[in-house]
Amino acid sequence: MIKSRITSLLGIKYPVIQGGMAWLATAELAAAVSNGGGLGLIAAGSAPGTWVREQIQKARTLTSKPFGVNVMLLSPYVDEVIQIVIEEKIPVITTGAGNPGKYMSALKDAGVKVIPVVNAVSLAKRLEKAGVDAVIGEGMEAGGHIGTETTMVLIPQLADALQVPVIAAGGIADGRGMAAAFLLGAEGVQVGTRFICAEECIVHEDYKKMVLKATDRSTVITGQSTGHPVRVLKNKLARQFLAAEAEGVSPAELEAMGAGKLAAAFHGDVEEGSVMAGQAAALVNRIAPAAEIIAEMVGTCRELLGDRWTADL
Repeated sequence: MIKSRITSLLGIKYPVIQGGMAWLATAELAAAVSNGGGLGLIAAGSAPGTWVREQIQKARTLTSKPFGVNVMLLSPYVDEVIQIVIEEKIPVITTGAGNPGKYMSALKDAGVKVIPVVNAVSLAKRLEKAGVDAVIGEGMEAGGHIGTETTMVLIPQLADALQVPVIAAGGIADGRGMAAAFLLGAEGVQVGTRFICAEECIVHEDYKKMVLKATDRSTVITGQSTGHPVRVLKNKLARQFLAAEAEGVSPAELEAMGAGKLAAAFHGDVEEGSVMAGQAAALVNRIAPAAEIIAEMVGTCRELLGDRWTADL
């Protein structure tokens, strides 16, 4: 077991948190990551509360280890998802796309640990004052919705500015990235893209194949003109979207172009669908069980850190 503030906070063996990838992070993947010693997450996305409850209950049939829920704060169902998290006694949530301050009191009263995803130091400081338990600093290397700072630059700034633990995300797919994150000041890592190619991830095989084929220049950022940039793998939809942006199509029309496209990719339409993945896709070269992915990451990290690897990171 690696002892750090993150492993102690979450009751997990290794400081590895699975990314809250909408549509991809279901009960099957969350349970597998938790069984492998990390913290698995069910991604609520824009799903209704009934689906989230079903996923929570399913995960409990697959693991006895701690797991959490990723809550997208812009979801129209966010209020009921938060209530279900409390009712189901979920020990931890991660949040994205907003400030969880509105829900902090209820979550804290229920004993739920709150870990928001942040992409700026100023936001992280405000959330620390609001009482969050840790933050996930996500660099623009990540897949899906991104900020403007790189992981290399963001993590040491967060580590210097905050008292709560920092978890690094964005571009981390192996033990080298994990070791680098620790040296930058993180006390844990969040991994998304690598887990797309976990055996237990139920996304369509064609989605996994696109990740496996990715090179260093396979991702593009769409939606920069809308104020909601998204990193995806290049395909027909991405090219159409970028062309529309270049032509000055309105943000509303662009948002409409992307609506429902992640679901399409999940079900196998990898040309017309939005295949979200981070730049670390270029480092993913095989499908493996989640537990094996975690074991390899931790083993490599331990080797690389050598004498720097201690019982207390």
